[in-house]
Amino acid sequence: MVRIKGLRVLDSAGDLPLGRMRIGAAWDEATSGRFLEIVSPATGVAIGAIPLATREDAGRAVAAAIAAKPRVARMSVWDRAKLSLRVADAIDARADELARLLTLEQGKPFHAEAKGEIAAAAAAFRNSAEQIKWLETAAFPLEDGNKRAFSFLQPKGVFGIITPWNFPVAQPSIYYLAPGLASGNAMVWVTAPTTSLVASKLMECFAEAEVPDGVINLVMGEGPVAGDAVVTHSGVDTVAFTGSSETGDVIAARAAGKPLMLELGGNGPTLVLADADVSMAAARVAAGCFTNAGQICTATERILVHEKIYDQFATEVVAAARRVRLGDPFDPATTMGPLNNEPNAAKMDVHLQDARERQATIAHGGARAAGMPTRLYYEPTVVTDLSPESLLNIDETFGPVAPLLRFRDDEEAEETIGRSRFGLSAAVFTGTIKHAFRWSESLRCGTVNINEMSPYWETHIPAGGVAGTASGIGRTGGRHTLLEMSDLKTVTFDISR
Repeated sequence: MVRIKGLRVLDSAGDLPLGRMRIGAAWDEATSGRFLEIVSPATGVAIGAIPLATREDAGRAVAAAIAAKPRVARMSVWDRAKLSLRVADAIDARADELARLLTLEQGKPFHAEAKGEIAAAAAAFRNSAEQIKWLETAAFPLEDGNKRAFSFLQPKGVFGIITPWNFPVAQPSIYYLAPGLASGNAMVWVTAPTTSLVASKLMECFAEAEVPDGVINLVMGEGPVAGDAVVTHSGVDTVAFTGSSETGDVIAARAAGKPLMLELGGNGPTLVLADADVSMAAARVAAGCFTNAGQICTATERILVHEKIYDQFATEVVAAARRVRLGDPFDPATTMGPLNNEPNAAKMDVHLQDARERQATIAHGGARAAGMPTRLYYEPTVVTDLSPESLLNIDETFGPVAPLLRFRDDEEAEETIGRSRFGLSAAVFTGTIKHAFRWSESLRCGTVNINEMSPYWETHIPAGGVAGTASGIGRTGGRHTLLEMSDLKTVTFDISR
């Protein structure tokens, strides 16, 4: 039997609810005639099916975006802002429906996380609607008195957008779809297969808001097929991707010559210095480890703790892990749901086994949870006495784990931090301004949060990886995304005649 990420490929969707692609004005199935069965990670029950697109299907979506490109580019900024506000209203009107499907398909807790994700998606369209109206450009003083010069922004054209399963509504909306619409681009969106049902439901909001046909197109399918077809298509002007560094490298090579927006992997260090507020740091570190079951690119995945406070800190993090309520994601008391897919859970297994072989201590958790409906529920885990050579320190784990490393001085901390190739987000806990500035300036990460968990972010501030790391290029957040998704054009006039 053919499987993708552990899910069955079907010749017919049968009676399963079917998520459809949106290409131009049409709600489409795939020319392959094949479907992927979507199974809830929380229950193990099939909840729907999606079409598996061919390269031909992806090409039709690009053609639809090319056809729509002039219309959306000609719209005034104010008209695109009004359109974005209608999208936000449509998302709000379907908030509970979207959140319930999100929980079923992705696994995150409905009350603690899914409802907030849908609200964040609606806010993304409202924020982009406002920010685009006030995104000013410049007139330039010139040496030649007979010349005038000014600049203005234009859409880049057709964006190929590939997004992951961990935040399948908020992440595409905040990073790409909302700013892409506000800045006048046409888009072909390839969503992660395991969370495509909720993406199809989001497309219904765009249709209800009367987003012009072809401006946002949804393609479902395997990355090496549908995603690659979009990335390499000559009609795609720019490529945007959020996901693993390994896939990002492939996309960058396949999209050679095209502008790129890449937010890739992270394993940003969290430093807890000797002068930190230990209780506050432990609570916020735990939140950074266990929110969304650790499935966040900026999650707190390795924690370097000064030896003077290590034992107290470890005790408090273990206490925080014990307070995590793992269970039915629709139960209001649940604070952590299952992992989304088996490959991700298997990676947790490998990383924890590696830690054990290197003589680390599993202080809490450390295994798949017993007595749950599926094997994707993972215990909130705390690892102490971790070796700097461990995969938990070097690689991105993407699961609910708090790995603790002990350090004596700044030099040892720097050496341990330097073993990882990532540079996305970091955190520093300290009571001293001097230390806060020293580490915020020296850490090779796009974001450094002081006395806050590493995933903390507000959507209008810039975020992204730094050069020389495996965490991507470009910046997302507010006006910074709008600028990334626009071309700056300069015009000069000779007024001497």
